[in-house]
Amino acid sequence: MVSLKQLKYALAIDKTRHFKKAAEACNVSQSALSTAINELEKQLGLQVFERNNKQVLVTADGEIILAKAKRIKIEMEELLQLAQSNKTPLSRPMTLGIIPTIGPYMLPKVLPEVRKQYPDFKLQIIEEQSHVLVDLVRNGEIDAAILALPYPIEGLMSFPFWDEDFYWVSHKDESPSQMDEITSEELEIEKLMLLKDGHCLKDQALAACRLQNKNQQSNFDSASLHTLVQMVAGKLGTTLVPQMALDQLIHNQSELHAIHLNEPGPHRTIALIIRPNYVRTAELTILKDIFNAQLTEKCK
Repeated sequence: MVSLKQLKYALAIDKTRHFKKAAEACNVSQSALSTAINELEKQLGLQVFERNNKQVLVTADGEIILAKAKRIKIEMEELLQLAQSNKTPLSRPMTLGIIPTIGPYMLPKVLPEVRKQYPDFKLQIIEEQSHVLVDLVRNGEIDAAILALPYPIEGLMSFPFWDEDFYWVSHKDESPSQMDEITSEELEIEKLMLLKDGHCLKDQALAACRLQNKNQQSNFDSASLHTLVQMVAGKLGTTLVPQMALDQLIHNQSELHAIHLNEPGPHRTIALIIRPNYVRTAELTILKDIFNAQLTEKCK
């Protein structure tokens, strides 16, 4: 009979595409892992992997087997979590993904309160871009993720907890005087610097400015909001910053000026993303409520 151990080994090989690395990840010898995979293929009557001295490939039949193995892994983990669901809330470890345009600005505002209320809670944070986190949640490799919506999350569920708008940040020498609001029509698009492609914040900023179908060009783009703001301080252009990041990004920078983007909002929604059958939704609701309360208090 096929065992969960064999499926675990097969999934490790699929992830690493390397028998030695998979064995190390599973804390077993390479020979033990190879024997288990050979036995798995014998029991199934088909070959899951093609392997030689240079590479490991997944067969067509193997793709089907591994897809089912991923579902079984998720179901088993959720079964174990369900068996422990009557324990004290947030008494067990949790792995939470978060995107780079939220993590550095949200976590310092919310984690102290989480630690205060649940001092024994062990939370592991993984920072990745949205498409990576969606796959990790869908495959059961992390419990949940914090994303900025709108973003495609087919097959997953979202629990929004914070709405916010963008602010246009410019050098004071280049900022319109005595303005508290600015529309997209008033922006000098040729000076607007945004995150490089692949960051959902860029798409959301363009959508807020209704620029999806226009050519927005800049001599500079970045993977970091902090870097963009430093470029603005150097009078190399302007940028758009989400509300929760304002205090950290322009704090003690008297040469910068932030003006609310006066376009229909919210410009982005922050939400927890989970699998439909995830069994720890009650605990995530606790976190969601803490997140909302702290952001409401600290992002005024």
